[in-house]
Amino acid sequence: MELSSPLAYAEDPRTAADRAAALESAGLDAVWVAEAYGFDSPTIMGYLAARTERMRIGSAILNVYSRTPALIAQTAAGLDAISGGRALLGVGASGPQVVEGWHGRLYDRPLGRAREVIQLSRRIWRREVIEHHGITDLPVPPEKGGTLGKPLKLLNHPVRDTIPVYLAALGPASVRTAAEIADGWLPFLYAPEHAEKVWGLALAEGTAKRDPALGPLQVVAGGLLAIGGDAAAVRDLMRPTVALYVGGMGAPGRNFYFDLVSSYGYEAAATAIQEHYLAGRKKDAEAAVPAELLEQLCLAGPEGHVRDRVEVFREAGVTMLNVTPVGPDPARLIELVRSWL
Repeated sequence: MELSSPLAYAEDPRTAADRAAALESAGLDAVWVAEAYGFDSPTIMGYLAARTERMRIGSAILNVYSRTPALIAQTAAGLDAISGGRALLGVGASGPQVVEGWHGRLYDRPLGRAREVIQLSRRIWRREVIEHHGITDLPVPPEKGGTLGKPLKLLNHPVRDTIPVYLAALGPASVRTAAEIADGWLPFLYAPEHAEKVWGLALAEGTAKRDPALGPLQVVAGGLLAIGGDAAAVRDLMRPTVALYVGGMGAPGRNFYFDLVSSYGYEAAATAIQEHYLAGRKKDAEAAVPAELLEQLCLAGPEGHVRDRVEVFREAGVTMLNVTPVGPDPARLIELVRSWL
């Protein structure tokens, strides 16, 4: 099992990147850079490439609406070049509120777009001359108004012609797609105790169609990491995040995270969280998050408990443990967990 950490993107990006770079010597294998509707991730990933030597650098995620498939492939190839072959491309659909509200794009055909991005990226990195007609037309044909476009191939020679692609997915159809065509899977709010019940069938169905040349599906999941007697307080740090996603990331009936927590067996709690959050009662929404769920989402507690949690994630199929160290000495936490893996 490998060890990674998400970059803290709600603070000064240079400070966050410098802190992540400092964890490289502690044994961190990779860092994941989010984007949402904050700072763009490629700029920060480029800075990380200059600040590190060994650690891989991944996007988590680039959404498949706001950039063309060719630009996504170019971005990954550029990061791979300046990092010396350390890029990881995490892509996904994001959510309709961000896609339509921030990027001004219709939220349509999310799985088709993700599949197209992955397939075209791999062809572009192989420097194929690209002619493709699907959701995206390359080049734009005359019947759709195209006049001067011609099939092209990537101008530069990539460092690698196979950059690992990770798909962010939660629902059965998208998880099935990840298991079929992606190098790795990026779930969110991953409770390993429920993974087989919620995603087992989709993973099995996708794996049955998987090209053996891709190798086994890599799974990146984890949570807050803390060792000590104040586990409950640390887990409570997750309350605002869970409340935000379950309560506010989508309208009733159109919220992936609400559906996920409900599938874990917390439908009543999810309903309460959503009702409170949409009514503006954010603290009540946070209080409605079950303590049991927080424990499942985190690796926080006495050392023995945290070590057991690591094994629970491993047994659920996680191949890269993605943790956010909490406490005065994050490097010590990374070194300790690294020694268990």
